[in-house]
Amino acid sequence: MTASPSPSAPLRLLAVHAHPDDESSKGAATMAMYAASGVDVLVATCTDGSRGDIQNPAMEGRPHPKRDMAGARRLEMDTAAKVLGIRQRWLGFVDSGLPEGDPLPPLPPGCFALQPLERAAAPLVRLVRDFKPHVILSYDENGGYPHPDHIMAHRVAVEAFAAAGDPARYPGIGEPWEPSKLYYDRAFSPDRFRALHSALEGAGLQSPYAERLAAWLEADAEGHTPPPPTHPTTTQIECGDYFEARDDALRSHSTQVDPEGFFFAVSAAMQRKAWPWEDYSLIESRIPVELPETDLFAGLR
Repeated sequence: MTASPSPSAPLRLLAVHAHPDDESSKGAATMAMYAASGVDVLVATCTDGSRGDIQNPAMEGRPHPKRDMAGARRLEMDTAAKVLGIRQRWLGFVDSGLPEGDPLPPLPPGCFALQPLERAAAPLVRLVRDFKPHVILSYDENGGYPHPDHIMAHRVAVEAFAAAGDPARYPGIGEPWEPSKLYYDRAFSPDRFRALHSALEGAGLQSPYAERLAAWLEADAEGHTPPPPTHPTTTQIECGDYFEARDDALRSHSTQVDPEGFFFAVSAAMQRKAWPWEDYSLIESRIPVELPETDLFAGLR
């Protein structure tokens, strides 16, 4: 089945993310804007986030995440989804963790990143055939940053986009559905960070972005600093009115996000002036398109 929307049915957007909190740091304002306009927005979260470390000093010593990190993050995810006005589904895999050291230790047995591709992609193929998205959002080949779960999330999203419409592939898990467009998120766009850096310096404020911009000149072997993205921006979504919702969703992930930290260095008002967009690369389209775009559903409305 093709992805042509009927006049009476809403457009549908599926965003594929590795962990709970990724949906709030990558494309959240875009999703909130589309959801508010009547688009049916669904986040697929690949893993339970159980191996995430506590990143917020205020949460150190809290008993729930120490006892049950996956359970704590499930509650955080529920709150973030409500803030953004979206739906969310868990794909059921176990967090792989971020290996550190030299040499890097092996990944834990049974984790998401070690699954055979067809096993890892099958739940997402089922979800695509059930939800019938017109557009899929994912990460680039580097995962946005080279966490093994992000790289696997990229792989399963690409696999599902390619396979969900083919009745010969993944038989028995739903009627085929062929999404129309696949995008990679560019949350780590150097152009955006340069604009925010300049805005802060122009206002006489300290910028936390200088180190990140410099770090793009050389890769961090342990994966903490993403390399500069390699895909060009084709699509900019003007969604500045939803930056506060994005920030509130981020704060919902209180084990992972420090409310005094990096993400909140630039006020929403300043960001609206400096860079009121979220950026994407159109990777594949099964419908005619004209670039650049200002709408993920260009050609589908």
